Amino acid sequence: MVGIILASHGEFAEGILQSGAMIFGEQENVKAITLMPSEGPEDVKAKMKTAIASFDDQDEVLFLVDLWGGTPFNQANTLFEERKDKWAIVSGLNLPMVIEAYASRLSMTSAQEIAAQIIGTAKEGVRIRPEELEPVSTTAVAAAGPVQGSIPPGTVVGDGKIKLVLTRVDSRLLHGQVATAWTKAMGPNRIIIVSDEVAKDELRKKLIEQAAPPGVKANVVPISKMIEIYKDPRFGGTKALLLFENPQDVLRVMDGGVDIKEVNVGSMAHSVGKVVVSKVLSMGHEDVKAFEEMKEKGVKFDVRKVPNDSSANMQEIIKKAKNELARAK
Repeated sequence: MVGIILASHGEFAEGILQSGAMIFGEQENVKAITLMPSEGPEDVKAKMKTAIASFDDQDEVLFLVDLWGGTPFNQANTLFEERKDKWAIVSGLNLPMVIEAYASRLSMTSAQEIAAQIIGTAKEGVRIRPEELEPVSTTAVAAAGPVQGSIPPGTVVGDGKIKLVLTRVDSRLLHGQVATAWTKAMGPNRIIIVSDEVAKDELRKKLIEQAAPPGVKANVVPISKMIEIYKDPRFGGTKALLLFENPQDVLRVMDGGVDIKEVNVGSMAHSVGKVVVSKVLSMGHEDVKAFEEMKEKGVKFDVRKVPNDSSANMQEIIKKAKNELARAK
């Protein structure tokens, strides 16, 4: 696996390493190198050498540095000169760049290939509101998926069946872990948030749709609309990531004819009437009942926050929830 060095003036590299772990999970063969006020160039170089020596593959190393021409860059560059046939340096360190590098390592084994891959994402991560302040791009960006309003009803696109690449229960809906880690891992071209409540809240709906990652369109729809979309052959070219706030809504769309074979359980917030089952999961009686009904329908469960996590045992989680709910009576 390609080794990655995050290097910065001050503790920025340490902070972005921690942020990346929160979104994409803990990573092997990644080190943060910091230049502190009391240190000099040789200190940075020594840290980099130590970090590289700890990597499983020292032939493929990618440096992500904060500032072109700064000390972290300059010291990386002196090391790079000896291995420039394979190593790579990218400046302008930001979180989208780091997440893209992590995701790229899953399929790419070359530091230089990953360096070329992450540039676009790093630039796309710099956005602004109000949108009218954005510079006018000369390149038209195509919207993900077909615009169904422009396609006559009954038209069959592809095989006429929407592809569900991930169905996730997450009370936070569209947030960093979904917009980056899961989107990179599953490759959807559309994120669909399925919720009657959110669909009625115009402000929340707008904010969620604006949080979509570059190149992926996000929509908020009520449950009845999701059932309609699933049966519409015009969505045959769509690879969708479905997000639900709770398992009851998943069960409702299944009862409406949506064929869901696996459910990823990410996080469920605590509220009145629920018990804490783990650091990220709280369940009430209705949640347990819905999960059990899904299991009876043959649904498999994948319990993890991010792709790099190990999946927890759903049966044990449900058993614990039942026990805790019984005690709470």
